[in-house]
Amino acid sequence: MTGDRKYILTVGLEVHANVKTRTKMFCGCLNDLDEREPNKNTCPICLAHPGVLPTMNEEAVRKVIQFGCAVHGVIAKDSWFDRKSYFYPDLPKGYQISQYDHPLVEGGEIRGVRLTRVHLEEDAGRLQHSDDGSTLVDFNRAGVPLMELVTEPDITTADQAVAFAQELQLILKYLDVSDADMEKGQMRVEANISIRPDESLGLDQSEGLVGRTGLQSKPVLGVKVEVKNINSFKAVAGAIEYEVKRQSKLLDEGKPVVQETRGWNDVKNITESQRSKESAHDYRYFPEPDLPPLDLRSLDLEDIKRHLPELPDAKRERFATQFGLNVSQIEWLVGDKSVAAYFEAAASELKERVPGVAYQTLANYFTSDLRGLLKTAGIHITEVKVPPEHFAHFIALVEDGTLSSRLAKDLLAQMVATGEDPETLMQKSGVKVMSDTSELGAVVDAIIAANPKVVEDYRKGKGNALQFLIGQGMARTKGQADPAVLQKIFAEKLG
Repeated sequence: MTGDRKYILTVGLEVHANVKTRTKMFCGCLNDLDEREPNKNTCPICLAHPGVLPTMNEEAVRKVIQFGCAVHGVIAKDSWFDRKSYFYPDLPKGYQISQYDHPLVEGGEIRGVRLTRVHLEEDAGRLQHSDDGSTLVDFNRAGVPLMELVTEPDITTADQAVAFAQELQLILKYLDVSDADMEKGQMRVEANISIRPDESLGLDQSEGLVGRTGLQSKPVLGVKVEVKNINSFKAVAGAIEYEVKRQSKLLDEGKPVVQETRGWNDVKNITESQRSKESAHDYRYFPEPDLPPLDLRSLDLEDIKRHLPELPDAKRERFATQFGLNVSQIEWLVGDKSVAAYFEAAASELKERVPGVAYQTLANYFTSDLRGLLKTAGIHITEVKVPPEHFAHFIALVEDGTLSSRLAKDLLAQMVATGEDPETLMQKSGVKVMSDTSELGAVVDAIIAANPKVVEDYRKGKGNALQFLIGQGMARTKGQADPAVLQKIFAEKLG
């Protein structure tokens, strides 16, 4: 919103994700996006030498169809590839093998956002700009299989766009279709952004808009601006929010919004004009003559669906019902399938050790203490030395009172450092919970004698005084005292 006029935001996303295959889309070169030696994974086919013929990567096709089944899309019976003509230094053929009229997947839905289509194409190379003004081309990425997903213009807020992109990334990872690492460029987002005046306020729809031909049953959308070079979820939100402000200002001033392609500048946090927006006819699509059409009628789609892994939404629902976890715990666990797998392995082991399973205790220590230790150490759950069974044993010791919360935190840090079983570490260090009343009674007597003012406060009814005294007891016993036993002894001695 700018000034006193309100506008309705409409966003459609185009997302490209590198498909995780052994080889490229139309040749036998390795699909290795981590390769640092320029032009190592290249051949006459992906370099477009005269006379060479492409061969379709069956694994890439299968993975996109699997994705289509996962998002409830309609899988094509017939599909084929097209040539999309445009000239750019990192596109060796002068055209891209893509899909247009007959994509592999049509329809589907993620987080309430409808999908228009999902298709396969080949990626371009990568330009490397030098300080001296020269530009080099690395063709290692040229020909890598690329899945393109296009949404309907269903998105109305920047937050909704981010939530969609995050869920899409999760689904791609769960299916093993793509690693979808945005920092590595394995998933790239483009946003088609437009605004229009809110008709409910009686504002003029015609100003700065396109396609107005009188009263229509559907609202006329604003002029679409495509924003490219969006390489993070933060940038997705930033680009949309900036465009809303920029376009609102233009309409407020009575100026038209120009249909164009803009780029997101991550340093300045602005979009910048790149070129006028092409239409489909500008690309001169026509069927790729060197690749046969795909007849997908023989595919057993029900079998593909039966063999899909558990997807994020289903896992969220199960973690809530099976383990009784809260939303924030579930989101962190489900956000990384390796983290979720570790938690489930520990939960399964814990079930064997503790009657009336202590899943909430497990989740609390896992999502707070262990998570914090991993972050401090800079390691991922797949690198942690503590196996799930040791972590479950640790939780069992907390549950049966063998470990106080203070001892538990210290012991868990030692486990992360060494990978040893908790009982082994306790034996080595002589750690145990002190619950003997006679032993702790002497400690309590010493604390009472040393803190007469706090004792007086307690007897006057100040509740935090008791907590201070218990804290002193925990400090004197180096965290080995049972806090419940300490509280009982203090209460008895102070009357």
